[in-house]
Amino acid sequence: MTADPETALPAPRFSGHESFAFRYAWLPKAYAALTRNPGLFTDEEDAMRILGIGKNMVRSLRFWIEATGVADSFKRGREFVPTDFGHEIFAEDGHDPYLEDPRTLWLLHWKLASRRERPLFAWDYLIGQWPLPEFTRSEALAAFQRESRKLGGEHSDATLGQHLDVFLHTYLASRSGGPVEDSLDGPLVGLNFLVPAGDRRSEAGHREPVYVFRREAKPEIPQALFDYCVMEFWKTFSPGENTVSLRQMTVAPASPGQVFKLPEDDVRTRFEESGARAYEAPYKYQPSAVQGMLTERSTAPDLTLAAVYGREPAHV
Repeated sequence: MTADPETALPAPRFSGHESFAFRYAWLPKAYAALTRNPGLFTDEEDAMRILGIGKNMVRSLRFWIEATGVADSFKRGREFVPTDFGHEIFAEDGHDPYLEDPRTLWLLHWKLASRRERPLFAWDYLIGQWPLPEFTRSEALAAFQRESRKLGGEHSDATLGQHLDVFLHTYLASRSGGPVEDSLDGPLVGLNFLVPAGDRRSEAGHREPVYVFRREAKPEIPQALFDYCVMEFWKTFSPGENTVSLRQMTVAPASPGQVFKLPEDDVRTRFEESGARAYEAPYKYQPSAVQGMLTERSTAPDLTLAAVYGREPAHV
């Protein structure tokens, strides 16, 4: 079926990050600067002085604050305003203004990998759609080339390779040995979400690293954070639906199960064990031998970031 041009979503993004993964200090620094001056990025020279980074990094940071949901652009992308999410996390009295809490890192990972509009291609494809348990760089790059052609894109191999490398560097520690600024790892490396798993010979004849997603139960993702993402996924991808299947929550692209790489047993257990919550569950889970189903509790208060961080009030 041909997509209706009136409702078709924008194509995924392959560029804009200027080949830089985001760094620890970037998001808090950009948030603070934007609260004072929404037009921060309209003058790159001024932004370089205020942020203390180079021109290409300024452009990269402009990309990442939007990709992570910390700020939204307006006036044709020239000005940015922090989102509610950005305020709740990075304000002086926010939940994690200095990016020190692992829950914030998982939330940023969630924001990057669960976008419906203008998704980041590497995140959307490798996390949400990659069919195998592992991959090498050359295998992923070949898939990027195929998918780019299917999408009707004219992306060069260099652009696709840079995009893939940014994805890898977001989650893997650097071994570049280059300049200090280039060797700094980003905050999501600490999640151990993507890990090396040996090496193997490529079709070109050289050995290269093999990478696997850490698909296992992750107790470091608390129930409130999981439920927050469940409801965000539900409202984004199934708006108006009052029931969603366990399978959809586990394996659908951009679902909590896929984005966090959780086994189905762990997802099911999280849905079944509702009694331990310190807040009212936003859904009811009905187990089934065929297909478990979640039903939204229409009377339950909205689950907020306050609940995720264990603060009161837990809902609005």
